[in-house]
Amino acid sequence: MTLLLEVTNLCTEFNTRAGLVRAVDGVSLRVSRGECLGVVGESGSGKSVTFASVMGLVRSPGRITHGMIFFDGRELRDMSPDEMRATRGRDIAMTMQDALTALNPALTVGEQLSEVLIAHDETLPAGRAARRVAIRDKCVEMLGLVGIPSPQSRLAQYPHEFSGGMRQRIMIAIALACRPKLLIADEPTTALDVTIQAQVLELISDIRARLGMAVVLITHDLGVVAEHCDRVMVMYAGQVVEEGPTEQVITQPRHPYTRGLLASIPRPAMRGQPLTPINGQVPDLVGLPPQCRFQSRCPMARPECLVEVPMFDAGPDRRARCLRLEDMP
Repeated sequence: MTLLLEVTNLCTEFNTRAGLVRAVDGVSLRVSRGECLGVVGESGSGKSVTFASVMGLVRSPGRITHGMIFFDGRELRDMSPDEMRATRGRDIAMTMQDALTALNPALTVGEQLSEVLIAHDETLPAGRAARRVAIRDKCVEMLGLVGIPSPQSRLAQYPHEFSGGMRQRIMIAIALACRPKLLIADEPTTALDVTIQAQVLELISDIRARLGMAVVLITHDLGVVAEHCDRVMVMYAGQVVEEGPTEQVITQPRHPYTRGLLASIPRPAMRGQPLTPINGQVPDLVGLPPQCRFQSRCPMARPECLVEVPMFDAGPDRRARCLRLEDMP
């Protein structure tokens, strides 16, 4: 597959009262056209900040200090603000975690969909009347695409008049309004019940297949990744600790943190048995010494782990950040 997004050695820092926090530390990744990349890790691991950096949405006191971000052959960091605004929404779109807070409560769904089309859709006719009809038709088409019933009448409604699952569908419709090449879905199933979660994820997979777009699915749920993603990238404390084809990472994890995540997933066969949690807490990133960031929680840690650990090849199209790869069964 042709490469669509390539990020190399990305670093994003935040100046805080406690000190300098490097929320994204040397992250490299790639996404091919039509591919679905799953990004997993605990809260605070840097997942959302990584892709906010890709979108150019990091604001002060945050800043990108290093790295390259190539999208469709162009370096995004070299773009002017106007060029980046044109790319964001038209070619790259992102859905946020909480649809209720991401949507504007004072505007109807139709108005919010129209804003995206007016800003980015170059195929709209020039005449005012024809333009208005074309925008309405496209808004109806997008709501129908994401499975909202009676789309004509729903355009005049406000976000609070929809259920949580329907609001998430509206967010997806807004993101897909201009048929982007890449959709970044940041926790698209947050606060939804299990049935609605499944519907939203199936919707994203179906639209991905129909439009041929690439998807980055940011989630805490390795079960979701196993079912919907081609490749997976595991993040911990601002760094990528493992990546590779989903089936291989799920069945043969090569990093202790990935193993810990998999071991903590409840399964029907474990009914009545306690879960196996990962002991300890994510380290404070302020003034963190150069070392393996997982070593304080790792059952395989040794004194030699108290050094900065690079990514190592862990098999075909696989990498892992661990000095003890040879000890992995």
